[in-house]
Amino acid sequence: METPPNTGKLYIVATPIGHPKDITLRALEILKRVDAIICEEYRQGSRLLKQLGIEKELVTLNEHNEAQEAPNLVKRLVGGESLAIVSDAGTPVFADPGQHLLTLLYQAGIPVSPIPGPASLMAALSLCDFSIDRFIFAGFPPQKNPQRERFLEKFSHETVPVVLMDTPYRMTKLLQEVQSVFGKQQQILLACDLTLKKEMVLRGRVGDILPQFAGQKREFILIVDLNRPKRTH
Repeated sequence: METPPNTGKLYIVATPIGHPKDITLRALEILKRVDAIICEEYRQGSRLLKQLGIEKELVTLNEHNEAQEAPNLVKRLVGGESLAIVSDAGTPVFADPGQHLLTLLYQAGIPVSPIPGPASLMAALSLCDFSIDRFIFAGFPPQKNPQRERFLEKFSHETVPVVLMDTPYRMTKLLQEVQSVFGKQQQILLACDLTLKKEMVLRGRVGDILPQFAGQKREFILIVDLNRPKRTH
């Protein structure tokens, strides 16, 4: 679709996943220039702008209000405003709200531009000492117990790494489920609190790593190394 005259632009701006100094110079420039910034949660967005020394209007867009709020943002862009969208941490839209908004923008011919930067997925993959030429991003398992192990079992015959994420308070639970499905000898990489002072990266058997983290709550990415699967329980 042809871009409407004098329309604005949406910038998809990656922000730090932990350490505030990981913001890029271009991201700072864009966040200072746009008319308003779209964030997932007002509190997180406000804290980010305070860290960066930026004062801007914040508009919340999340799973609860995206259907209602996205058309309003389209109108603002059609009216000539430029907006930036940020997530709570890392690269927006990826495993976060924003896809419905993008659909509306593409339909309306409104330009969208990525401002690349920090991403927890790529940071975790860069730590792998095993082949990541191909991998599966499995993302977040279902919340309900019976479905979670069935979700993992779907990958039991894969021969490429599988990347898993979950909320911090489910980290121990996910490690236990990986051990149950793939066995105690299954090789994993667990990356916790990347870029922060308490950052920790563990590589080895899930049966050895699980006891070290039982009961802990951390931001994490878990990579199951199915290049060399061992399912001996």
